[in-house]
Amino acid sequence: MALEISSTLLVGLLNEAERSPEHEVCGLLFGTPARIEQALRCCNVAPDPRSAFEIDPVQLIAAHKAERRGGPRIVGCYHSHPSGPPLPSARDAAAAMTDGAIWLIIARREAGFFCAIENGAIERRFVAVRHEIVEP
Repeated sequence: MALEISSTLLVGLLNEAERSPEHEVCGLLFGTPARIEQALRCCNVAPDPRSAFEIDPVQLIAAHKAERRGGPRIVGCYHSHPSGPPLPSARDAAAAMTDGAIWLIIARREAGFFCAIENGAIERRFVAVRHEIVEP
């Protein structure tokens, strides 16, 4: 089974990253383990957003509270690599919890999909996720 994402949602995320060529953009992904249904852009509060991302904790906590009240389920996060490939970096691995969350990484109008797990093949923290781009 492949993780699904709509072409419209993916193009929107690619465009968001392209509009910020100097800084990493970031946000939350919502849906199910089988389908990313929506994304929420969040402020990147990292000390140096040119080479790192940190989702604004206020936005993250609000999303968790909304989920507990029956709102959309958080399934992962996304961010861009303005000067690198769409692959998890060592910095990403150091920040990732091994909770099975989806990480969507954008670089140069390409997107990589990964799952954060213990002892993954990529940076010992991630495995690539097979994905399918579907029509909305």
